Amino acid sequence: MSKVSFEDIGAVIATFAAQDSVKPGQVVKIAANGQVGACSAKDAFAGQAQSVRGGFAGVQVKGFLTVSTTGTVNLGRVSLEADGTGGVQAATTGGVTALVVSVDSAAKTAVICL
Repeated sequence: MSKVSFEDIGAVIATFAAQDSVKPGQVVKIAANGQVGACSAKDAFAGQAQSVRGGFAGVQVKGFLTVSTTGTVNLGRVSLEADGTGGVQAATTGGVTALVVSVDSAAKTAVICL
């Protein structure tokens, strides 16, 4: 159990129109003007959907957040990309630069700062 919590520090949440495929907790991409959609594998993500209701999503686009991970994600400033299942993975090329401050390999999660 960690003695340090980064939860909600610097959180900036913006409202977007949401495609039907968007679910709370998954990373999302900009799909059209002012609209987000679910990410495919290797997509650069814009943030994480915090809530989805009535065709709109509250998307965290900045600050510390917990994301699900696939594969090995290293600590420090790294490049990440969508894994295609709502989480992130280490980017093979390009990706989104984020600060990874905590990784839980057993739970397959990481705390990142966008």
